[in-house]
Amino acid sequence: MTGFSMQSFSLAGRTALVTGASRGLGRAMALGLATAGADVVCAGSSPGSAEHTALAVRALGRHAWTVGADLADGAAVRAMAEDATRQAGQVDILVNNAGTIRRHAAADFPMEEWELVLRTNLDATWALCQHFGRAMVTRGSGKIVNVASLLSFSGGVRVPAYTASKHAVAGLTKALANEWAAFGVQVNAIAPGYFRTDNTQALQDDAKRSAEISSRIPAVRWGEPTDLAGAVVFLASHASDYVNGHLLVVDGGWMAR
Repeated sequence: MTGFSMQSFSLAGRTALVTGASRGLGRAMALGLATAGADVVCAGSSPGSAEHTALAVRALGRHAWTVGADLADGAAVRAMAEDATRQAGQVDILVNNAGTIRRHAAADFPMEEWELVLRTNLDATWALCQHFGRAMVTRGSGKIVNVASLLSFSGGVRVPAYTASKHAVAGLTKALANEWAAFGVQVNAIAPGYFRTDNTQALQDDAKRSAEISSRIPAVRWGEPTDLAGAVVFLASHASDYVNGHLLVVDGGWMAR
């Protein structure tokens, strides 16, 4: 890129794959990418579960496909990646958004739920990064955007598996950026603050805790999924070609407080 223009943010002619695209943050990011010009592979937790997002992408004039897999199942994740390539061809942008959370006191945290969270949030992210990153490195271009968390920086309470997985996603993002930046592949992450999604429903339903959280956010509100659209478009576009291994916090100012 020889100079900057607003075309640096255009994703025309590029194809993105977004996991967890059926709802919440993933759906909003998929639509943001499509609005910027990308075609989108919408990945859900089961075949067809992200079809309504694909329909919305097509309504924006872009191509869309759907794939599905239980991200806790390694074989299913690999099969989903192959299916995405068969349907859409080259994937230029990978957004690892899908994840899960379980809440228990650390002393009583069930091992099976620990393993489920780590397989879903970390192992699947690694598998998809490796699968699509390998092709990106070979051709000398690509963008990977992982979804981290404020709990990539702090410990939280009653969510040790989620916290461990999101610290690991932050580290993986930096490790891959170190190896792949020289090949024209940028690997970065978005760390959302408190957003209104299924994963935070328990906190939203706790009136006292919800009020405490809102009062600590300088923006004085929880994030809405659409608040992530600009961040993901930036990290997926040529505008961020010299951004590598960065965790972009989108939190209404929580971390600055």
